[in-house]
Amino acid sequence: MRILIVDDSRSSLAFLRQVVGELGFTGIECMLHPVEALRRAAEVQFDVVLVDNIMPGMDGVELTRRLRARDDYRLVPIIMVTSVDDPLLRVSAVAAGATDFIQKPFDVTELQARVRNLLALRQAQRELADRAQWLSREVEIATRDLVAREEEIIWRLARAIEYRDGDTGEHVSRVAQISRIIAEGIDLEAERCRVIYLAAPLHDIGKIGIADAILSKPGKLSPDELVAMRRHVSIGARILENGSSEIIRTAELIAQSHHEKWDGTGYPDRLSGLDIPVEARVVAIADVFDALCSVRPYKQAWSIDDAYREIVRLAGSHFDPVCVAAFEARWPEISALFETARATERLAG
Repeated sequence: MRILIVDDSRSSLAFLRQVVGELGFTGIECMLHPVEALRRAAEVQFDVVLVDNIMPGMDGVELTRRLRARDDYRLVPIIMVTSVDDPLLRVSAVAAGATDFIQKPFDVTELQARVRNLLALRQAQRELADRAQWLSREVEIATRDLVAREEEIIWRLARAIEYRDGDTGEHVSRVAQISRIIAEGIDLEAERCRVIYLAAPLHDIGKIGIADAILSKPGKLSPDELVAMRRHVSIGARILENGSSEIIRTAELIAQSHHEKWDGTGYPDRLSGLDIPVEARVVAIADVFDALCSVRPYKQAWSIDDAYREIVRLAGSHFDPVCVAAFEARWPEISALFETARATERLAG
């Protein structure tokens, strides 16, 4: 425990140091000038401060007020020790933040008892603060662990769905990354971008309820098959509905609406413009772009340049023009994802 004593009288300072020192505390510092005391308090965390009131340049009330203005001295006990017997001074000192007030000449035993009690109070404060910090760290660790587990489950489920759809799982990863890049490009806040990134892999979760014969058909779907295929959005929304997690609630929006079109010709609800959730508008571009660049049972992969031009061409009809503008602005990052993926495939082959 560290104690600061401030008094412009050398004799009073020496006496106070002796009296407090008899309590067995060695971390005692004495200052003759209030300005020096403030400077030292900024360098060292004291646990109790004893201040005289009448001092040159700055009185004890002002010194107390300035100490209380510091966050690290908001709860530190401050004792004013003064020879002035004035009720108004006591009111001013308490209003400035003084914890206790002792009149000179004082009883040594009383002063020691008050200092001892306030140091015990300060020790309890510090222990509570340490305990609160420990609990905060533990909660943070536990929260990170829960978030990591949630993210792991989402990615594993999404990859399982992609294998069900005949893909290796890289599609959902790229869709997630492109979605985050576009979300950042339209200036969504960082946490919302993170949630979109984690929810995007579940956009096609409803395909788990679609027959293999439709999912894997090499040719064009018949009208009835197309109706069945489109049911995957409502199936996905039902799987994800009423989620308690922000990620799952966002995934439900995306699953339900990522096939809506800006001009209102999409499905299942024929939403248009800003009525389409922004999360779904973002993921729609990422999903279509990656699908164009990927081999499917019914088509060959497009070049990334051709796919890029198609996304730009569909701005204002299929896609939100603002999201497409972000896609264009962040194109170097998006194209780099595919260059890296294809380089990896060549090495693996």
